[in-house]
Amino acid sequence: MSGYNRRLTNMMWRSMGESILLGFVLFGAAVYFLSTGGYLTPFSTWQEGVSFTLTMIVIVAVIGGAYGYWTSSKTTRRLEQIREVMLSLEKGNLSRTVPFLGEDEIGRLGEQLNQMTKKWEEQVTSLQRLSTNNAQLAQKAKYSAIVEERQRLARELHDAVSQQLFAISMTATAALRTLDKDFDKAQRQIYLIEEMASVAQSEMRALLLHLRPVHLEGKHLHEGLVELLQELTAKVPMDIHWEVAEDIRLPKGIEDHLFRIVQEAMSNALRHSKATRLEIKLAQPGDIIRLTIRDNGVGFNLDEKRQASYGILTMRERVNEIGGSLSIITAPEKGTRLEIRVPVLSEGGGETDGIDD
Repeated sequence: MSGYNRRLTNMMWRSMGESILLGFVLFGAAVYFLSTGGYLTPFSTWQEGVSFTLTMIVIVAVIGGAYGYWTSSKTTRRLEQIREVMLSLEKGNLSRTVPFLGEDEIGRLGEQLNQMTKKWEEQVTSLQRLSTNNAQLAQKAKYSAIVEERQRLARELHDAVSQQLFAISMTATAALRTLDKDFDKAQRQIYLIEEMASVAQSEMRALLLHLRPVHLEGKHLHEGLVELLQELTAKVPMDIHWEVAEDIRLPKGIEDHLFRIVQEAMSNALRHSKATRLEIKLAQPGDIIRLTIRDNGVGFNLDEKRQASYGILTMRERVNEIGGSLSIITAPEKGTRLEIRVPVLSEGGGETDGIDD
């Protein structure tokens, strides 16, 4: 039994106990006033008095318990309806509302929750509309972004790959010098060269991934993702599996952000995770877009303040811009699982068609 159900059961028992106790108090008060007013006659025998008293106690207990159960079950049913709506809100489903629950405090609580849901929906709509507007601005500023991206890649090539190649060159020179003198040491240096070359290769693949178009270039999300994944499957020594729903049509801003999140996650997997298997799933169960990315790599510690190097902060910012939520499940040597949920509202965050230049 879950903690919530246990609390509801305790509340029902407490309500029944209080009703039974109140029934005994009222019964005692009634007996007292009737006795003092002369309306009750003494029993002929004490056995008759005991039998009458026990009978009345049972009747009062049954009536009080039944009344307490009825009132508490009525309250718990209404609280359960509020809880179900709150769980739906937690999962990003904004379409579910609390039905009318009466004019008391619980009913007013349900009305306030509906008002909060409506405001939340308006905010998500505004965020998604803003993301589409940002996509339009990004399309207009595409050429300046390309220049900036080239500069960033040039810096990363110098800082990462260039340094790796320099280290490989220096280690190779040292291995040649020690090959005749100390074969074991030269062998260890050659193993180090192999490891550094593998790291440099992973860095290059990740950088080449970023050289792809920043946006979907007029394609829908399904088309862009499948094209990206097919290309990487042919070039990267990693077992890549995907399930991408074909019938998903989203506002342009949301599609661009999800596409970039997948790019960032795959770049992290190539550069940091040392994974051999990667899974990507994109589905739309109801009014929710669910994107799941999982690898079997080395994982990392979420408590450490190194999330920026794994692109987590960038992905969180993108998810927040489209009104979604990001969950990360990872641990050292346990792989990484990213789950993004984005609500899709009927009004949408803008048009789902492509944007003209």
